[in-house]
Amino acid sequence: MNSTPITIASLVVAILLLVVLSSTFFVVDETQQVVITQFGDPVDNPIQEPGLHWKLPLIQKAHYFDKRFLEWDGDPNQVPTKDKRFIWVDTYARWRISEPLKFFQRLQDERGAQSRLDDILDGETRNAVANTNLVEVVRSSNRDLNSVLLESDEEQAILEPINVGREAITREIRARAQSRAADLGIEIIDVRFKRINYVDEVQKDVFERMIAERKRIAQRFRSEGEGEAARIRGEKERDLAQIQSEAYRKAEEIRGKADAEAATIYAEAYNRDARFYGFMKSLETYKATADPSTILILSTDAEFLRNLKASP
Repeated sequence: MNSTPITIASLVVAILLLVVLSSTFFVVDETQQVVITQFGDPVDNPIQEPGLHWKLPLIQKAHYFDKRFLEWDGDPNQVPTKDKRFIWVDTYARWRISEPLKFFQRLQDERGAQSRLDDILDGETRNAVANTNLVEVVRSSNRDLNSVLLESDEEQAILEPINVGREAITREIRARAQSRAADLGIEIIDVRFKRINYVDEVQKDVFERMIAERKRIAQRFRSEGEGEAARIRGEKERDLAQIQSEAYRKAEEIRGKADAEAATIYAEAYNRDARFYGFMKSLETYKATADPSTILILSTDAEFLRNLKASP
């Protein structure tokens, strides 16, 4: 009859012992670090070594914090640059809990850290962009103009040189943010611009200006091409005229030589038989001046009729 109360008491003792043991021993893995508090106040140093550890049951509590790199993703903000260009800036960062005790005392948990980082990183990003021209924000280095198909000084001016650049700006943001976050037990590992874009109000005007600039450059290329084409056509006409002139000169020389040879032949024929030569030339003259529709009125003693008269 007494066995039942003894069994219940043993079960209760076992449960209490299990609760005490579970609240006494705890495990820390390699990705965690732990701060022990007693009645809300930290005790001893933070536990950062992985393994099995113990604490006073019931009156002490273990607070776990991550050792790994953590993510902060900011909201896009509309920020004016130094040259009064309004842009959307979207940033992200990586951070870690470097001093868990200080982190717990200042921020309590990661939610509080994210809220505090919103203030720090957004503020430093806004300050850095507002003190920098747009070209410095969007470019990381000066481009090698030898690799760009731009030849004139006017086009090269589009790629104005930068003195700071995006990488230096993000390093400056990280350094300034780290100086503000150091007292929070946080180390900011890196800060980057995720996206930079014009606001909707000015984006259309910017695109139109870019299109107009490209059209102006294209028109200049076309003008240069037309000028080069005109130069080539002029050289072609000049060469053609020179060739035709040379050909005409050679043709005239050949024609002159032929006429000279013909005159020589005629002279030889005349010297050989002058009467026959005169007769042939008269026939050529008759053929050239008379046809069936020609009417000639000549006197009977005209020299032109000499060869048409009967032989004496």
